[in-house]
Amino acid sequence: MVLQHHGWIIGGPTPCPPQVTPPPCYEVALTPAGVDTLHDLIRGTETGKEYFSIPTARRELVSVIGISKEGNVADVDFTWRWVPLNEVGSALNVGGLQYKSTVGMRHYDDGWRLLEGNPKSNQSLDDALKNAEPVP
Repeated sequence: MVLQHHGWIIGGPTPCPPQVTPPPCYEVALTPAGVDTLHDLIRGTETGKEYFSIPTARRELVSVIGISKEGNVADVDFTWRWVPLNEVGSALNVGGLQYKSTVGMRHYDDGWRLLEGNPKSNQSLDDALKNAEPVP
């Protein structure tokens, strides 16, 4: 809806293929303004493809809220936000929402490292970002 509101895409209802449930389904196309806006954002390896990805924002650490440490492991609570990378990112990330996440860390002889693939109390950074909650 945001891209349509900016005049970058047009779309309309279309019958759903049998493997897509539940309906509704839409057929979407770029407008000339959408082509102008998105042209420079599409990576060279994706030109001419029916589907492509466009980087729109990056994560930015806002603050560390707290650290709970037990032995050589710790849970770190932090807030973060999306920072737009371009005009499309600015349109999609209105409002400056911040998110709260928790990540697990372990202390090694050369310092602290993020834990990868562990349970929730010591979750990885990727899992922490996926499970983020908006900050009220």
